[in-house]
Amino acid sequence: MMPLSEYEQRVLDQLEHDLGQDASLHRAMNRGPRTPARIIAAIAGVVVGLGVVLLGVVTQIPLVGVLGFVIMAGVTLWALLTPRKGQTPATQARPAAGPAPKKPKKDFMQTFEERFDRRRENGDL
Repeated sequence: MMPLSEYEQRVLDQLEHDLGQDASLHRAMNRGPRTPARIIAAIAGVVVGLGVVLLGVVTQIPLVGVLGFVIMAGVTLWALLTPRKGQTPATQARPAAGPAPKKPKKDFMQTFEERFDRRRENGDL
């Protein structure tokens, strides 16, 4: 494997720094496991939804099949999108390390152009 050039190493360091400042990524990486009861309820809901889909196929009533699919999708979303064990809505809204300083959000292209201009000025290109 080839070692990184000085420029590549600086870019990698900048990416690591930027990722470290992302509060939503920090929350996502520090979540605990889901409760077993929620997982069991989700599995049971998917099985019930699948049964309703099969009932719709057997009775040839498309609305019943669609209802079964909606049940499966709803239960799956309920299981995946609700807070995990030990999280309350208040702790979900804030990162564990404290509130991040508010920065005005820039457009992706503006940020990209600024970085490109800085690199060109520094002779990195």
